[in-house]
Amino acid sequence: MSGSQEIIIPRPGTESNTPTSPIPGPSEEHFTSTFGNLLPPAQYLKTSNGQIAYYTFSPTSSAKTTTTTTTSPSRVLFLHGVQTPSLGLLPLATSLHTSFPSAEFVLLDLYGHGLSATPLLPHTPSLFHDLIDKLLNHLNWPSCHLLGYSFGGATSMGYISSSPYRAARVSSISLVAPAGLWNPSFLDTSKFESADYNVAESYILELLEGGGPLIVPSDSASRIANGEIVAEKIREWQMVNHKGHTASVIAIVRDAGVLARPEVYEKAVATGVPIIAVLGETDDVVYEKDLNEVGVGNVYVVEGAGHAVVREKVPEVAAHIERFWKGIFAAEEMIDT
Repeated sequence: MSGSQEIIIPRPGTESNTPTSPIPGPSEEHFTSTFGNLLPPAQYLKTSNGQIAYYTFSPTSSAKTTTTTTTSPSRVLFLHGVQTPSLGLLPLATSLHTSFPSAEFVLLDLYGHGLSATPLLPHTPSLFHDLIDKLLNHLNWPSCHLLGYSFGGATSMGYISSSPYRAARVSSISLVAPAGLWNPSFLDTSKFESADYNVAESYILELLEGGGPLIVPSDSASRIANGEIVAEKIREWQMVNHKGHTASVIAIVRDAGVLARPEVYEKAVATGVPIIAVLGETDDVVYEKDLNEVGVGNVYVVEGAGHAVVREKVPEVAAHIERFWKGIFAAEEMIDT
């Protein structure tokens, strides 16, 4: 299912010199009429590549006076994966903010997702690294902790590996089922790289759904009414209502660093930025051994979960990240003393 859009995002090296206006994202009212007001109110940043949306969990007033920054991260930026926008990270963000109420959390809708626009530009890693720069500057955040799920994890690692300046802006990275090391043996490169866009689109969308079409659960409406995050329904909604979404998904999977780029991980590890990885035991996008091979040694595997561990096992994922953050601050206190 790809909606009625006929948009094709240029691949690197094939773009036109003629500027093309970004495709705007849908309205917040349209989104919340289906999924409710679960997220904080959307905030917007206008960029040369289109308007982006983000959502802020502010520190609670009581926490400001009872919790010091030596025991809590002060600023955390959450980066979602391909297809499911910020709303998909809400359960984990809510759990972690309960544990760290003095922190400021920001969830960003990446290009082509949620309420953010789709730039008609090649979706290279640098496009998303530049987006992070723009948002951090807009927020006046000199530094932050990054938490990236799936493609958001690959983007986090690519960001710190791209320049010493960017690495210096990141206090730690929490990877949840990260992409970027995905190397499926069954990948049909002739379809994946096909010059026939319809062939590539159909193949990639089925690849993301585990080899078949997108199936929305029949009880999704009642589950959403109960406040549950139904990722399949969110994906379907975007494909129908966000004119640039499907094209953005195809462009990200092809060109933004989703597939195997171990050299990016190795360079990121070499920066010395503290890194943790949490993944499900049946995840076929990333494996513990692959992370170990590129130097990520702080890896935790959650039983009974797959790639959707970020929603399937929120308490377990949150507990690992909580210990990781607290460990960073404990180590910093020991150095200071």
